[in-house]
Amino acid sequence: MEDNVQELMLRLNHSGKKLSKSHRRIAECIVNHYDKVAFMTASKLGEYVGVSESTVVRFASALGYEGFPQLQKALQELIRHRLTASQRLEMTGEMESGQVLNKVLKTDMQNIRSTLDEIDVSIFDAAIDSMLRARRIYVLGLRASAPLAEFFGHYLNFIFPNVSTVTSGVSDVFEQIARINEEDVLIGISFPRYTNHTVKAMQFARSRGATLIGITDGPLSPLHAQSNYCLCAKSDMASFVDSLTAPISLINALIVALSQRRRSQAAAFFEEVEGIWNEYNVYLGKSGE
Repeated sequence: MEDNVQELMLRLNHSGKKLSKSHRRIAECIVNHYDKVAFMTASKLGEYVGVSESTVVRFASALGYEGFPQLQKALQELIRHRLTASQRLEMTGEMESGQVLNKVLKTDMQNIRSTLDEIDVSIFDAAIDSMLRARRIYVLGLRASAPLAEFFGHYLNFIFPNVSTVTSGVSDVFEQIARINEEDVLIGISFPRYTNHTVKAMQFARSRGATLIGITDGPLSPLHAQSNYCLCAKSDMASFVDSLTAPISLINALIVALSQRRRSQAAAFFEEVEGIWNEYNVYLGKSGE
């Protein structure tokens, strides 16, 4: 993580040679204490470094940000996967009860917009093609990402005959993917805080030659480096909870695209399974009984 911050600072500062003495002190503080700076106001950072608040604001502007909050957000983005639940709560500050509904829904809407603006359609299409070619599809999601994997796996089973959903605990994750090989696809789903076992399972699948599709929040995610195809969905949070609106929307798009490509197979399966559902009264009848 320190390397990521150093890279960010070097990229923005052109190795720091153009920084004034005061700005250099701020930059060094950010590099060495980014985890603290990410939660400081401009005033508190200035006091901590020994410069004025206006100097901190000018420093952020010199780096190309509109203001210090934008620089702070960039730093928070870098460390999101290491944040504790209490730090995540601290990031969002306090909201009046009347603001919660509006803020949370607007955040989710913005996550979808940003995801749509930034997603690489060619990677989306390549991921679809790899799933269509696969002998078996494994969908892996642990902890907060388990509901996403369950949802995705549930609908993939309507489209493909060989789908395995892996959402259970530490010890049996590797048992469930033990037979994975180069004919298979593993879809790994994880958002901050990323789970170690998701990354390790993807590394194992890669060692067996499987094709890896990552569904995560961005290029700094550890899933990005492991994946043959990485699909990114924004998960900016309004509190300590994960925002899964954009990820679930992305998964919906994958399901619809796959069903379009395998329309005849899906239609045949639904015709068969509807008879089973009716026989065993899985769903309420037309009368609602």
